[in-house]
Amino acid sequence: MIDRQKFNENFQYFEKDVIVEIIDIFISEYEDRFNNLRQNVVDRDFIKLKFNAHSLKGVIANFMDPVTIELSKKLDEMAKEKREAGLTELFADLEKNSEKLLEELKQYRLEYST
Repeated sequence: MIDRQKFNENFQYFEKDVIVEIIDIFISEYEDRFNNLRQNVVDRDFIKLKFNAHSLKGVIANFMDPVTIELSKKLDEMAKEKREAGLTELFADLEKNSEKLLEELKQYRLEYST
């Protein structure tokens, strides 16, 4: 769940149309980003997983969703350390929480579009 106060603080100097554009970028990249991560997990391709998990972590951090941020950090760490134990479960949790974030951002987008 997005911390609304921190979200507003993070984007306080941005125009509403810029916030909408940032959200739109996340929405448009979401499916490909998670398809790549899913394949990296299945293949146990830790080099690509590290790159993609780190990228996701940076993007998600903008939206001030502490649970999803923490899960993305853990995935990044696991990829860096090439740890397989619990990797599939962690990815499933991250994906589930990211889907919730995605839905919240769609709502925020509507608010900022009006």
